[in-house]
Amino acid sequence: MILLAASLFVADLKVDHITIAGRDLKQLQTVYAKAGIHSEYGGKHTNGLTEMAIASFLDGSYLEFIAAQKPAGAPSHYWGKFIDGNAGPCAWAISVPDVAGAGFGVEPKKSGRLRGDGVQLEWESASLGPEAQGTFFPFLIHDLTPRERRAFPRGKPSEPRFAGVGLVVIGVKDLEVSIKRYRDLFHLPEPARQDDQRMNLHLAAFSGTPVVLATPSRANTALDIRLKAFGEAPYLFVFDQAPNTVVGGFSSQWFGRDIIWNEPLGFGIRKRSI
Repeated sequence: MILLAASLFVADLKVDHITIAGRDLKQLQTVYAKAGIHSEYGGKHTNGLTEMAIASFLDGSYLEFIAAQKPAGAPSHYWGKFIDGNAGPCAWAISVPDVAGAGFGVEPKKSGRLRGDGVQLEWESASLGPEAQGTFFPFLIHDLTPRERRAFPRGKPSEPRFAGVGLVVIGVKDLEVSIKRYRDLFHLPEPARQDDQRMNLHLAAFSGTPVVLATPSRANTALDIRLKAFGEAPYLFVFDQAPNTVVGGFSSQWFGRDIIWNEPLGFGIRKRSI
């Protein structure tokens, strides 16, 4: 196994959660529910700026739908431009047993959330790199209260039709520079590469991790427009299909696996390996 940092390994690069940003939380929930992803209210963050809903999956990963607590938006939040711009996917996190001891030389910051049922959640987190938290690199998170209380508000996955979030596709401006940054930080091997002509993407995937880097293959395509508006951040994410899940949509094959896409909402479902 390849050593990443002081105590992290490639296998530890698993998705804790993906953040989906928008101005109106109920609208976010409604739009994704129509696509088959149902969520439950998760409560307000202690920062006084944002609130969230959660859709959790069998492996413990989840989607965090995040919006401003007030109609004026949340311009001072580090995800403010994503929230106020209804950007959709904007950040992702990995869980670690010890933020300060993970080997990246970062100091944890404490945060929390009061669930709608009155249960208080606390955690510590830290950003990697100079970008807004969790946008280019994942941010680190460690629970100070039991993680299952954060992931499963009702004690079980809210969306058992999905095995979990398997891939995070990060939109980047320069593929070669971004590959080098990921390899340097996490000590990763050379990625596999592929083009998706229908989606106008050049792709690079790091084996054994959920990380896929994507850059536009042509100007004025969906990712090119998004990069100009929001900068580098998660662009798409991919669920792993649970047994007996039936899905529909247009398909593509990425790195030997078929993916069925809901492109407007930025997610796909990766078919099970045979």
